[in-house]
This record gives sequence, C-alpha cells and structure tokens, in this order.
Amino acid sequence: MCLVLLTYTADLEAVDAHLPAHVAWLEEAMRAGVMVLAGRRQPRTGGVLLFHGEPEAVEAVAATDPFVVEGVATFEVIAFSTSFATAAMREAFAR
Repeated sequence: MCLVLLTYTADLEAVDAHLPAHVAWLEEAMRAGVMVLAGRRQPRTGGVLLFHGEPEAVEAVAATDPFVVEGVATFEVIAFSTSFATAAMREAFAR
C-alpha cells in the first residue's frame, strides 16, 4: 500500500482549471483497481490518495496525474504496511 500526498504549487484558480482532467484520472485509477480512495486535504492545500502497489509503480501512476503533468502540484509517495484496520478496510486492502 502507498499513501500519496499531493501538494498544490499554484493558486486554486490554476488548480481548478485542471480539476476536470484530474477527476477523470482519479476515476480511471479507481476503475483500474489501483486506487482505494482519494480526497482533499483540509485546508485545501492538496490531496490524499491511497493506492495498491509497490512504491515505484505508484510513483509512475502518480506522475501521470494532470495536476502533476501541468505543474500545479507535486507528490510524495509513502509506502506502508497495514497493522490495524477495520474489517471493511482489511477487505479493501486485501488485494
């Protein structure tokens, strides 16, 4: 499992200009089964994404995020192994 932290490097107007493409990218990653969840950071300074996969593979996918490609966000990949989780989360992580 990998946590991906997105950090905006541009103002929200520039970020929002690429939001439709970013949402389409998120939807495709969910359909492909590589992403478990995604959401905005609070306050709105970036995003938090949870992926199945090894860090190198997740980094390659994250690099294709339109926010990253268009230069309005950077990302950090944090690999981890789950020690404790609810039954529902264990099922989601079972891949």
